[in-house]
Amino acid sequence: MKRIELHGPEDVRLVEVDDPTPGPRDAVVGVAACGICGSDLGYIKLGGLAGPTGQPMPLGHELAGVVEAVGEEVEGFAPGARVTVNPLGGGVNIGNGGTEGGFAQRLLVRNAADGKSLFEIPDSMPFEIGALAEPLGVGMNAVDKTGAQPGEKIVVFGAGPIGLAAVATLRHRGFNDVVSIDLSDHRLGLARELGARETLNAGEIDVWQHLEKLHGREVFYGIPVVGSDAWIEASGAPVIPDIIANARPGARLSVVALHRQEVPVNFMLVMMKELQITGAIEYPDDYTQSLDVLRETDVSPMVTHRFPLERFDEALGVARDPKVAGKVVIEPR
Repeated sequence: MKRIELHGPEDVRLVEVDDPTPGPRDAVVGVAACGICGSDLGYIKLGGLAGPTGQPMPLGHELAGVVEAVGEEVEGFAPGARVTVNPLGGGVNIGNGGTEGGFAQRLLVRNAADGKSLFEIPDSMPFEIGALAEPLGVGMNAVDKTGAQPGEKIVVFGAGPIGLAAVATLRHRGFNDVVSIDLSDHRLGLARELGARETLNAGEIDVWQHLEKLHGREVFYGIPVVGSDAWIEASGAPVIPDIIANARPGARLSVVALHRQEVPVNFMLVMMKELQITGAIEYPDDYTQSLDVLRETDVSPMVTHRFPLERFDEALGVARDPKVAGKVVIEPR
């Protein structure tokens, strides 16, 4: 079968490997859809999870497909079941430094018998939507970390797939005052489709002035601040110091973007404003919460491009261009 492997910085190869055979606790899934994640782009740039290791690294962790085989200890699933996969379930790291990756025609899901890896999706759900369970879970976890309450005013920096997932989660939960900020008008259009009340292009306007108009202006020791209740940083841009400077007292900030460089933090302001800053990674404890949103909310605008496995290099080029891409999906089968 064919799969994508990373062999070094910017060295991505489509290779032939043996078809997987499940052990007693494993399952084999025929991959129908697998999304390209921002972390995949980071791995490719670095040449591995944190750099080259001398061993190829299979890529792909946002996936859905059809169960083809199960080991004798796997219960609740049989060949033909339509599933999405938690890539970190069962103690494995699919597409994140482990021995398997989702950009493949077939995927060995190790330790599926643990019950934390495979989740059935309905026949009515397209596989590309089922594959969004993973990034949606990341965005949902970022929302959870803010402790957002009904009626609060939320700002989401970044309208890439994770920022869009946060917006979709907030809409599903009934939040009506969500502002999305990005540099791409295309992605901001997707944010509006997914439920953002307002969108701001940070390359064209002063976002802080506009946020004051949208969420109100407060004064803190003579300094004007924005009345937003919670912030989600999903852009990776150097905005955290500005959020701290402009946030009102008691505001909360959830950081879900990858900031590979050190970020200066004014802890005097953090202390004086009693701000809460929380990191967010992975998913809610209950992975099925993502599936609830996928069943009950139209998130199809997130998926903007689809490519076969053989055109993976072309797909990467699109995924790297925020002016045109939302979620780029590979269809290996």
